[in-house]
Amino acid sequence: MRYSIVSLAKNAMSFHQNWPRQWRSPSPKESYDVVIIGGGGHGLATAYYLAKEHGITNVAVLEKGWLGGGNTGRNTTIIRSNYLWDEASHLYEKSLQLYEGLSKDLNYNIMLSQRGVMNLAHSLQDVRDTKRRVNANKLNGIDAEWLDPQEVKDFCPIINISTDLRYPVMGASLQKRAGTGRHDAVAWGYARAADQRGVDIIQGCEVTAINRDGGKVTGVETTLGTIKAKKVAICVAGHSSVLADMAGFRTPIESHPLQALVSEPIKPVLDTVVMSNAVHVYVSQSDKGELVLGAGIDAYHSYAQRGSFHVIEHQIGALKELFPIFSRLKMMRSWGGIVDTCPDACPIISKTPVDGLYINGGWGTGGFKAIPGSGWTYAHTIARDRPHELNAPFDLNRFVTGYLIDEHGAAGVAH
Repeated sequence: MRYSIVSLAKNAMSFHQNWPRQWRSPSPKESYDVVIIGGGGHGLATAYYLAKEHGITNVAVLEKGWLGGGNTGRNTTIIRSNYLWDEASHLYEKSLQLYEGLSKDLNYNIMLSQRGVMNLAHSLQDVRDTKRRVNANKLNGIDAEWLDPQEVKDFCPIINISTDLRYPVMGASLQKRAGTGRHDAVAWGYARAADQRGVDIIQGCEVTAINRDGGKVTGVETTLGTIKAKKVAICVAGHSSVLADMAGFRTPIESHPLQALVSEPIKPVLDTVVMSNAVHVYVSQSDKGELVLGAGIDAYHSYAQRGSFHVIEHQIGALKELFPIFSRLKMMRSWGGIVDTCPDACPIISKTPVDGLYINGGWGTGGFKAIPGSGWTYAHTIARDRPHELNAPFDLNRFVTGYLIDEHGAAGVAH
């Protein structure tokens, strides 16, 4: 059923009891052309674009839990493309462009809110680095502007720009097309659209081994049995290195906990996203009125979906300095995700040393904003067995050649 005002009115007559399921829950077939391991945003987007752009519909998405139950459902929903280096900015800009038309494309409201994202500068070096990034964005055709402290205050009236702060606000970059989206809606929209094109989405199906015949992949072993496949695509975020080990090759990916938290709901007071790399906090307000907060990753390696209290303590301290108005707010809940980080703060979208096996990972905390562009380029790589020009720089082999893309500055606390 296509969602529309007509279908809404029709189902209202039956008290909304007859809406069809958004996607099927089939049993796995014996074999597929492509098996995608991971039913998060990236895996579902890859399946959708394989079907839509390349006509490959004999595809299975295997998810050990439930759709969007990993990092897709555990992020802070920020979408932006204001990265520094050409390679990263082009990829994220493609993703933002796809996001801008995604609700129409999927016939599913992803609740995209292009409210703008400000990246604050707190020192002279911050100012130099941020202005450099603004200029680099403009050269790449990405909207960006520099704001002085008063312009920051005008755009976000509740922010504290006092010069008495330990880390005073000395300006900010602003990308007005950036903003937020609804994370579960993105996953569900891609799942529904992929299912309508014939993709099998199989939940509760954990991959326990990747089968090979010499140097070529032949399928996977799962908790639901053996599934044969001509091609297998790894798309499991924080567990990327675990799946790579199953296939017999190593990656430079490390997994860390990343925490986020939300406050009690309040009336609308913050209509933009504010990010600060220097004091490690970023904040936006959800449609329900909650403040959504994030900070940097915990330094230790872990597969646990929880982090350390001192990270929360520091980000709350930074929040109170920047927004004294929030000092009496109560925090309702916190959660953690498992982020997969690469040495250059950039992802891997690549073929692997195993023929027919592909990997998409290493996004750090930048995965949500990249979902459409990641899936679009990954689908191209899988279908044609060669990278698209947008993801060619993010080949696994760059860690052998040394051609890295250092995005730590533009990624920082909120990549």
